[in-house]
Amino acid sequence: MAENKVRAKNVFGKMVISEETGKKYGVVGNFDFITESGELLNVVVDGATKSLADLNLKADERGKILIPFNAVKSIGDFVIVSENELV
Repeated sequence: MAENKVRAKNVFGKMVISEETGKKYGVVGNFDFITESGELLNVVVDGATKSLADLNLKADERGKILIPFNAVKSIGDFVIVSENELV
């Protein structure tokens, strides 16, 4: 099966949504990654909603909430994350 590739610039600004509940969490503002390997660590969320803030996830030095990249299930019109993997 062919692997679909997505460029980061095409993901910035996409809405982040819970797979289980459909709740909106905010929009993709940036990514945290390891420069040597390119491994993605976190999605940095801009405009975090109360639903996301209530999950008490880690934040970066600017107070932006971080969603672990392993919780991302798909990227298309939206970035779908598993809420079960966040709590």
